[in-house]
Amino acid sequence: MTDKKKLFNTKVIHGGHKEDKETGAVMPPIHLSSTFKQNSPGDFNYEYARTNNPTREILEKLLAEIEEGKKAFAFSSGMAAINCLSDAIGRDYHIICSDDVYGGTRRIFDKVKNVNQNIEISYIDFNKEDNWPGHIKNNTKMIWVETPSNPLLKISNIQKIKKETSNDNIIIVCDNTFASPYNQQPLKLGADVVLHSSTKYLGGHSDLIGGAIIIKENNELSNKIKYLQNAVGSVPSPFDCYLLIRSIKTLAVRMERHNSNAMIISNFLQNHPKVKNVRYPGLDSDINHKIAQSQMKGFGGIISLELDTNLEGTLKFLENIQIFTLAESLGGVESLIEHPAIMTHASIDKKIRNELGISDSLVRLSIGIEDPEDLQIALENALDLI
Repeated sequence: MTDKKKLFNTKVIHGGHKEDKETGAVMPPIHLSSTFKQNSPGDFNYEYARTNNPTREILEKLLAEIEEGKKAFAFSSGMAAINCLSDAIGRDYHIICSDDVYGGTRRIFDKVKNVNQNIEISYIDFNKEDNWPGHIKNNTKMIWVETPSNPLLKISNIQKIKKETSNDNIIIVCDNTFASPYNQQPLKLGADVVLHSSTKYLGGHSDLIGGAIIIKENNELSNKIKYLQNAVGSVPSPFDCYLLIRSIKTLAVRMERHNSNAMIISNFLQNHPKVKNVRYPGLDSDINHKIAQSQMKGFGGIISLELDTNLEGTLKFLENIQIFTLAESLGGVESLIEHPAIMTHASIDKKIRNELGISDSLVRLSIGIEDPEDLQIALENALDLI
């Protein structure tokens, strides 16, 4: 039998490492040392743990493998990854960005990068804008796509964006946090860079903070990111790297359950009289369903819904729901629920939130891997209160 490329579920379990050479341990050890012995000045495998660490190196190899990239870099948070990538591009440049993105992404672009590095950002709805390439300028360096988006779950057609980007020097970046590498492979669809908040589905257990950048095949950009990763030092601890390696091993089985549970719950919610609108790309009725079908293996565990009530009724629903924990973040094995306008997207100006459709009655669900019948009962009981 000839060798063939490993499939996804094999890669998440075996990618990045084999048994430990010294002990035979199946799981890689956690290397907590901050510094390493040199054979002679400048002659070493590892120098200093901020620069490189054996546990982090295993994680980065694993991330590159599951995203079909050439190089990967781990960071202390998703925001640290965004900061490093935008710094690697330079200053005095222009970004075209999905209009509906995580509030922290807008905050760092508008209130940090624009101010400190003179980076200009044009926010575009790639599905509605007929001539979005008309926004490309001479100094456009990056197209930032978040798909599915946060919190409205818009789906951007990555292949179409790549095809319509005539300038090969413009880097297409895809925030793949909501999909996970199991459900979507942006680098195979035309993206140049994939970014993650590893805190979410990659970690999967709500017990770590992390970020990641995966590069398709741009050595110059990879070298800049590696330099900045060391120079700025926003790296994850060896223990967090170990937790991510461990968690990624179950990514496929977790995502299958997230996908199936979210499909069940979204079907239930779209027929409920107290729900005005359900946003979930797995629904046939969703405006983005066909695009999602074309580029996603599964549709993820995030559902956004607009309740048929006002802010007071929405808060009553959120304060009384059972099983779902009212908390920020997503992607853990437990189900979470949050209010974007007050919580994750509060840093976005209210006028912009209103233009996007982030209303006071919009809530976002992160569907966990519990029994879906229990989740449905919890939602139904809370909806009955409004």
